[in-house]
Amino acid sequence: MKLYEIILKPMSGFGTSLKGDSLFGHFCWQAAYDPSLLNGGLNKWISCYGEKPFVVFSSAWPKIEDNGKFFYAFKRPDMPISFLFPTSKKNKKETIEQLKENKKKKWMKVDESLSLDLDSVEYLTNKDIVEKAYKQATDDTRRMMKGKRHYEFCFEFIQQHNTINRITMTTGEGMFAPFAETNFFYYPETELAVFVLINEEATDIEKICTALENIGKFGFGRDASTGCGRFELGEHDELALPSVESPNACYVLGPVVPEKGLFSDHYFTPFVRFGKHGDVLATSENPFKNPVVMADEGAVFIPKNNDVFKKAYIGRAVLNSSKIKEHTVVHQGYAPYLPFRLEMKHERTN
Repeated sequence: MKLYEIILKPMSGFGTSLKGDSLFGHFCWQAAYDPSLLNGGLNKWISCYGEKPFVVFSSAWPKIEDNGKFFYAFKRPDMPISFLFPTSKKNKKETIEQLKENKKKKWMKVDESLSLDLDSVEYLTNKDIVEKAYKQATDDTRRMMKGKRHYEFCFEFIQQHNTINRITMTTGEGMFAPFAETNFFYYPETELAVFVLINEEATDIEKICTALENIGKFGFGRDASTGCGRFELGEHDELALPSVESPNACYVLGPVVPEKGLFSDHYFTPFVRFGKHGDVLATSENPFKNPVVMADEGAVFIPKNNDVFKKAYIGRAVLNSSKIKEHTVVHQGYAPYLPFRLEMKHERTN
């Protein structure tokens, strides 16, 4: 499989996070209505997705310019904070203060080579990311944001909704009661990088971009009908598959359902996808899918042997997740990953 980077430029707020499994689902709906996006059509490739994925999406990650060079802001690995930040304080009070500061460092800075080394990586807080985003912004955006205390790279807002009773022409109780949803905005002029693994027997990067462009026009995820989920496409580039000398761990770039028996250890935050059908099935009698428990992006998996590194992705497909359509619904349980060398605690002390 070939690896590509596609840049997304948010044009509105979002009700649904741009996670890899959701991007895959949206792409499949595009392919269902435009058979030219997949050679041989969607059904052909869905039928073998469990053994041979035709496309694997990562989640979307901020790409930021800093002193003339670009870097990706990836989530801090889901490992014990004492492992990532060994304490250097002997005083208990100072140790607690240091721990508080380290917990704020939710991002890690990885350059365009996608080379990951936990011993030398720079960790960043939300405030650090915002400051770098401010520096790279245009003059108009700087003037707009100057003096505003935005320390969150993604900040939430409350979106009000209501349904009108067409008999009384008012809102009311029950299904007509006004309600609110929490959506979020990225910092102005943010660019997001999505990493896509493509089986070129099935499709190519131009077709993937065509599908994503259509998704961005009509809206991604929840509240698309109210204007959320809009984005434009930027550049796309083919990348070399990430590699490192003597890797023994995988840092995943999207939610993943790991294969059984392949890993000796793992660090992750559970993520439950309460899926819902799209398109016409969204208004069916039962639009909901069975919940899928996944390891969220930022998880670290330690394989039992090096055979895992022969593929550019880990995980497995999740089949039969629909409550109303048997054998046809496939959930992306795969994810691209960054191979890296993880030194265990006993190795660090030697």
